[in-house]
Amino acid sequence: MEKGSDIESGNWNNKELYPGMSESPELRWAFIRKVYAIISMQFLLTSAVASVVVFVKPIPHFFTNTALGLVVYILIVVLALIMLYPLSTYRKHHPWNFLLLIIFTVDLSFAVGVSCSFSKGRIILEAAILTSVMVVSLTLYTFWAVRRGNDFSFLGPFLFASLLMLIVFTLLQIFFPLGKLAHMILGCLASIIFCGYIIYDTCNLIKRYTYDEYIIAAVDIYLDIINLFLALLSVLDDV
Repeated sequence: MEKGSDIESGNWNNKELYPGMSESPELRWAFIRKVYAIISMQFLLTSAVASVVVFVKPIPHFFTNTALGLVVYILIVVLALIMLYPLSTYRKHHPWNFLLLIIFTVDLSFAVGVSCSFSKGRIILEAAILTSVMVVSLTLYTFWAVRRGNDFSFLGPFLFASLLMLIVFTLLQIFFPLGKLAHMILGCLASIIFCGYIIYDTCNLIKRYTYDEYIIAAVDIYLDIINLFLALLSVLDDV
């Protein structure tokens, strides 16, 4: 009864985050707060950069109406993928880890802005609201479930295999267009997969990341949320 009353009162800083926890709950909570603070700053930067791309009309016009724009867009996406390697390599080297994180976030934010420029403002807002609700709900659920002894590490292989399938399906769509219905199904599958990744990476945040891996922890959850938003945006565009 005492443990239950402490949990309900919100006084978790002095309680284990999960059964059998051997580390200090205060240190782990401080780490979690640091990671979510970094993610919040990333999304503020993403909102600012994406808004500039959407509202400064010559930018989306360049990407949608010129062959060079398509090449530049592909290079931006490829650069974001390449940036994951130095981010992982220098994740424990301050201040290089933060500098690389800023470059990575700005680059990916530009790509998100270009993707949003193809959609109406109402659809972007709907996708943002749905993403926010799902992220908050899944995060709270994961903290609740892990506190009661659940472990979601078993999702790793299934999510990885699903992600590979999603990538192959996307490539098929590029070279062999399968129609609007197939595109909507692809978006729905992507939404489910990245919801799973939010649970999986939040569980890792609570139980497995070390205290000096705050950059990688933030990048993982940030990518989950961005990909979920883009998947929902794709679905809503096809409705």
